Amino acid sequence: MGLLGPLLLALLGLGLGLAAAAETSVNASLGLEFSLGEFRDFMLNRPFPEEAILRHITSNVTFIIFQVHSQYENITISLSKNPLPDASGTGVDKGLVSILKPEQSNCSWYLEISDADKVRSVAVPLSYSEKDPIPGGCNLEFDLDVDPNIYLEYNLYETVIKFAPANLGYARGRDPLPCDLGTGLDSRWRLEYDVYQYFLPENNLTEEVLLRHMEKMSMVSQVEANGFKVATLKSSDKTIVYFSSVPGQGVIYNVIVRDPVLNTSAAYVPAHTYACHFNAILDNCSSLGRLSTKVFFTIFAILGLFICFFGHRFWKTELFFIGFIFVGFFFYILITRLTLLQYDDRLILTAVAGGFGGILLVMIWWRFGLILICMLCVGLVLGFFISSVAFFTPLGDLKIFHDDAVFWVAFSCMTISIPVVFIGCLRILNILTCGITGSYCVVLAIDSYFYTSLSYITLNVLKRAVNTNFNRAYTNVPFQTNDFVILAIWGMLAVSGITLQIRRERGRPFFPPHPYKTWKRERERRVTNILDPSYHVRPLRERLYSKLVQFKQLFQEEEAAGERTPLLL
Repeated sequence: MGLLGPLLLALLGLGLGLAAAAETSVNASLGLEFSLGEFRDFMLNRPFPEEAILRHITSNVTFIIFQVHSQYENITISLSKNPLPDASGTGVDKGLVSILKPEQSNCSWYLEISDADKVRSVAVPLSYSEKDPIPGGCNLEFDLDVDPNIYLEYNLYETVIKFAPANLGYARGRDPLPCDLGTGLDSRWRLEYDVYQYFLPENNLTEEVLLRHMEKMSMVSQVEANGFKVATLKSSDKTIVYFSSVPGQGVIYNVIVRDPVLNTSAAYVPAHTYACHFNAILDNCSSLGRLSTKVFFTIFAILGLFICFFGHRFWKTELFFIGFIFVGFFFYILITRLTLLQYDDRLILTAVAGGFGGILLVMIWWRFGLILICMLCVGLVLGFFISSVAFFTPLGDLKIFHDDAVFWVAFSCMTISIPVVFIGCLRILNILTCGITGSYCVVLAIDSYFYTSLSYITLNVLKRAVNTNFNRAYTNVPFQTNDFVILAIWGMLAVSGITLQIRRERGRPFFPPHPYKTWKRERERRVTNILDPSYHVRPLRERLYSKLVQFKQLFQEEEAAGERTPLLL
């Protein structure tokens, strides 16, 4: 009887353990239950693949696109427990097309991760009928037989999205229509593709925001309501679109394929990017601003603020500022296109070259006093900025300006027109340049600490000058609450600086006199006027020799006082 109690307890514990294991296996076998068109937020664990199950599919549904999204960790989705290359995909935004059989009412997919312990994700199954086009139904480039995914690549300058052409829909149990049998209205060549773009809230890199906003770019109706249509492609166009990269800003892209004959449509699997890496050691999405950039633009902003309020009064300082911008901009383009130097090295060399440019413009003014040459540089800087603002608007995304020749001719003409328009009122031109460009330096400094789209006014032009392929990219950027606040600050500084300088310079000479002539006249006056104290100043050579003698005396020992001859005893 003494051993009976422990034996019974052991058997009871074993039974409870087996029951718990059985219950766990039953729950695991149930998988994740989904409903059509409803998003589900869940957590994936690395050792435990999950099965996504969709039940009670109606007979009018011909195919289903199941898609899953995460912020930056890869997820593998497949049609079977053992992923096959032509029936699975791995990425942060992936989906599969399931073509339903005649009597099929249930569908399942398998999800797993391999690079992280836990990944939060969101998934949704979307249904389409036999009249809807099939996204990626005519895939010839990627691994999947039917590939509804958008493939995204990015670098510092541009973001590229690619997708496979779609095919016409068909009923259950029928064979798919051939993709390249003909080009008439009864083939897939009648399909059109609308490319949409959606910006996430600025300066927000949280996972919750991405997964919540991803729901706004998955279904056709939501994409049309929330996204911004960038372009429409015909079936004869290449299924590839270029965008300007915006590091640190979340962007979601999607494509809607339309059948104009049947008036139906279907959405691809949306793809997102921040144009940066979350798991990078240096320059990741959370720390994009380099120290060199912050130092450079902080100093530049201090100088810009001074120019904004006092530039016309301190004419030589303003000329240094204009010369710095003029030479530094072109020098940065030159060394970027011709060398492979690192960013910090290029920034240092640009600062040195800009400094030489500013000193050179000041010296030209001091020696020759060419007011028209100096004001031409001032007007070109303001003209460049106004042209950049014009092409920052939707005007810059017109198809005609994707041609480099047309763009640069239009940009140059607009730039040159500013000094021509203000040729009769040079002081107003100078004060406007001081107020607008000086205050914009503050915007650039803010961008080095916090993201703002206003920095892309000039950055888009710089990208186009540096990168020969940037002409094909769409350059629209988000304009949200932060940008409106910074725009108000910029406008307030510009208006205040311009108003202050106009009021202070009223009644004064338009520009200071020629410095060299003034210096020469003063020197002649001092030489001929014996009453001027400077007339009695010794020549420079004698003064330098006197200073040198005084400097030598600092290192000589003092002579001893008293008798130096020995006393006779």
